[in-house]
Amino acid sequence: MDCEAHSVHIVDNPTSKRRTVPGTQSVARAAQLLRMVTSAGMEGMPVAELARRAELTRPTAHRLLAALRQEGLVDQDDGTGRWMPGPELYLMGAVAASRYDITGIARDIVRSLAVRTEESAFLSVRRGDETVCLMREEGSFPIRSFVLSEGVRFPLGVASAGLAILAFLPPHDVDAYLERHPELAEDWGTSHGETRLRARLRDTHERGYAVNPGLIVEGSWGLGAAVFTREGHPQWALSLTGVQFRFGPDRLPELGRTLLAHAHQLTTRIAATR
Repeated sequence: MDCEAHSVHIVDNPTSKRRTVPGTQSVARAAQLLRMVTSAGMEGMPVAELARRAELTRPTAHRLLAALRQEGLVDQDDGTGRWMPGPELYLMGAVAASRYDITGIARDIVRSLAVRTEESAFLSVRRGDETVCLMREEGSFPIRSFVLSEGVRFPLGVASAGLAILAFLPPHDVDAYLERHPELAEDWGTSHGETRLRARLRDTHERGYAVNPGLIVEGSWGLGAAVFTREGHPQWALSLTGVQFRFGPDRLPELGRTLLAHAHQLTTRIAATR
């Protein structure tokens, strides 16, 4: 069987729209471009695509990228012209990692989740109104979904990781988030309208883990479970993705129990080490 022919890929990952404080438009636009460049990884992204996704003119995008390059935050490949992360980001990341990065204490748990389930397993972190994938471990099952990989961002409530985090936020935070993002249904489909999203949030809270039944890419399912800070805030999530027939009703409860057990293990470890 040709595994690549049966893989599911996501073509685009638009950055969620944000309202900016008056007077900070240039900073917000530069930060948005920076997030897009880092999410593209070492393959980089051409300026035309960055401008399209950021809803900027090409000259404006290029001017902001040139300013970021001057500061070492992005770089441009001389051969392809694509923009990619710059050296200054590495230095900043090394400093910030000591406070924010949990990948060191989570790696064996994510790997165990992939081994136990045979599906692709992930660790994601909440960053504002989005989740960012930090780590991916491949399962042994040969047919895989490629919706998620390191650096990919989704709005809360869209992928299973963000749905799990949003479900365990205080109700007033959920209300505020939905008020800030009325565009979810337009950007991600009618299944992400407020009424249907709130129903999935209730189901997630009752079940303990989130289920995404192919709402991002048809045929690609995901499960997500929140991971909490010592104070009880949902800050990270473990998730699984795979093809639909691997997430049938006969197997889904077992996958959910395994996922919740690993999420609880990581929450306990975080509380003991941070």
